[in-house]
Amino acid sequence: MRLVVLVSGTGTILEAIIGAGIPVALVVSDRPCPAIERAETAGVEAVVLVRENFGADFDRHGYTVRLTSLLEEAAIDLVAMAGFGTILAAPIYDRYAGRILNTHPSLLPAFPGWHAVEDALAHGVKMTGCTVHQATLAVDSGPILAQEAVAVLPDDDAASLHERIKAVERRLYVEVITRVMADEPVAAR
Repeated sequence: MRLVVLVSGTGTILEAIIGAGIPVALVVSDRPCPAIERAETAGVEAVVLVRENFGADFDRHGYTVRLTSLLEEAAIDLVAMAGFGTILAAPIYDRYAGRILNTHPSLLPAFPGWHAVEDALAHGVKMTGCTVHQATLAVDSGPILAQEAVAVLPDDDAASLHERIKAVERRLYVEVITRVMADEPVAAR
C-alpha cells in the first residue's frame, strides 16, 4: 500500500510515521515548511503544491483536482493528513473515499476546527485528547477510528497542553496507520 502524508508544519507527526518504519511514498505540503526538510532528510520524495498559485481568492476545487492528480500519478492508496492546513474539496474525497485519515487534537466531536486546544482551555474542560478519524468533506466529522484522553492540568497553557496531546497523537496515529496498511480492522465507532 502506497502512503502519502500531507503536511503544513514542523513535521513531528511525519517524523513519527517515518521513525516507526512505515513506508512513505510521498510527502506533499501546501507551503514551504520544516516537514518538507524532514521528508527530504529521510529520503522521501517531497512536493510543495503552493496554495498561493491557485489565485488570490484560492481556487479550492482547482487545488484539490491538482493534488488528486498528483496522488494518482504516484499510485497512492492511502492518504494521511498530518497537520495539513488546507481544507480540500470533493474530488479527493470522491477518489479516496474511506482512505483518507486525519488526526485532530481533541476528542471529537468536541472542539472541531483549527483552534481545538485553545477552545478546550477556554471552555475549562478537565479532559481533552486526540482523535484519529476518516477525513470527509465535512471538516473533523468523519468516522472516528481511535481516541485517547489527555488530562488538562491546572497550569496548562495552549503550548504545554498541545505538546502533551501531540505526544499521544504521534503514537496513536502510527498505530492506526500501521493497522490500516496491514489491512487489519480498525473499528470506526
